[in-house]
Amino acid sequence: MERAEISLHQLRVFRFVADANTWLTNREIAHGLNMRERTVRAHTKRFVDLGIFDQADVFPAHKFRLSGQARKRNIGFMNRLNSAAEVFGL
Repeated sequence: MERAEISLHQLRVFRFVADANTWLTNREIAHGLNMRERTVRAHTKRFVDLGIFDQADVFPAHKFRLSGQARKRNIGFMNRLNSAAEVFGL
């Protein structure tokens, strides 16, 4: 089930991972955004569940990247992310 609201933190996580164009851990994302790791972990999990991020189950930490199929898998949510970016001025 999707929530309609998109938070600024959620949008920042999405943009950071999308712009990185590489695999990142939750810790790397949190450090890059100066955000708590548990907040990042909640957002990356949601993006994986929605088909937006790919997750690599590697040791010692999962890694994430923007899925090449994100738009195809969930075009509605991707459109809402783009609209939220406009509202937040990003």
